[in-house]
Amino acid sequence: MFEALETLTDRDPDQRDVAAAVLGDLLRGTALDAATARRVVGCLVNLAINEPVTKVRESALNSISEAFSYHSLPLDLVEPLAPALPTMTGELLAHAVYIFGATRDPQARPLIEPFLHHPDADVREEARRAAAEITGPKPEGHIHKS
Repeated sequence: MFEALETLTDRDPDQRDVAAAVLGDLLRGTALDAATARRVVGCLVNLAINEPVTKVRESALNSISEAFSYHSLPLDLVEPLAPALPTMTGELLAHAVYIFGATRDPQARPLIEPFLHHPDADVREEARRAAAEITGPKPEGHIHKS
């Protein structure tokens, strides 16, 4: 984990991409405790915001999404993604909107609602699902899959 976190700042985008994917693998399981998962997600959020290479941003966002399968994460951890939304392609937007919905925090609604009318059908659909995650009842053991 520590090596992968360090590699997120490597000069080579392929190395950053692999590191983000490795961290996603760790987040997908139960290997990390809650505090460590939050630290890793925070680093991945920073990468997704500042990364100039789309495939690396996608890996970071996908890995953040993986974290929600096993960890309950607060909106304030991922909310820094919001200012970067205008720089994202449709596929990246769909990931980010999913992440906001996966927090299940009603305060994420204003971050999701603008995408309910996005020109990209996949983004609109993900926004619809994310909004439903926030307004719907929280079933035990629920995992949102997009």
